[in-house]
Amino acid sequence: QVQLVESGGGLTQAGDSLRLSCAASKRDFSMLYIVGWFRVAPGKEREFVAGRNWIIGTDADYADSVKGRFTISRDNAKNTVYLQMNSLKPEDTAVYYCAARVPGTTWAASYWGQGTQVTVSS
Repeated sequence: QVQLVESGGGLTQAGDSLRLSCAASKRDFSMLYIVGWFRVAPGKEREFVAGRNWIIGTDADYADSVKGRFTISRDNAKNTVYLQMNSLKPEDTAVYYCAARVPGTTWAASYWGQGTQVTVSS
């Protein structure tokens, strides 16, 4: 089991950048779990944003809507995964969640954080 805590959200303007953090309770969690970022915008369903399987060393996967603007990365020493968000748009406004799943399971069976609100004004 792992606990995840997101931070770094806030109110910002279009074109700005934010970096979200996902701090995990378990050491080296990114080598135990596949890690992803999701978001839930007002009135919409949960949407995959970015994810990476560092366990087997695959490239990061991004939603088309964020490719070239968002980057997922990690700091093993801090047991933290980040989502760097650049060139933010009003349509990026959402609650952002970090998730970690055991390989072979689905995102629905993941561990989830409590979420962090990102609001982008035009």
